[in-house]
Amino acid sequence: QVQLVESGGGSVQAGGSLRLSCAASGYTSSSHCIGWFRQAPGKEREGVASIYTGGGSTYYADSVKGRFTISQDNAKNTVYLQMNSLKPDDTAMYYCAYRQYASCAMFPAWYRYWGQGTQVTVSS
Repeated sequence: QVQLVESGGGSVQAGGSLRLSCAASGYTSSSHCIGWFRQAPGKEREGVASIYTGGGSTYYADSVKGRFTISQDNAKNTVYLQMNSLKPDDTAMYYCAYRQYASCAMFPAWYRYWGQGTQVTVSS
């Protein structure tokens, strides 16, 4: 079974930066999707960014384009989310998730395995 562990969350002031990590293990496919999602209290879970590990193609929500960068380190089986110019609206629980197939659209229902989440809080 696939296991995902997030880390790197914390509290920062607006304009600050954080780098989230998602360490994956137990996967059976050599190429797959890793997505970052977030959910704030009272709001639906939304996609933030995703990456296809079989080629490095990346995808971003409009709200984070130009500020967030998703990347991978294959040697460490880890996907990162670099978050710059953070805003209070970025405050949420952030989850990484795994999808076995090659289409990495950020629909939560498409992702079968999920980490436990890491909290990001941005204050003004």
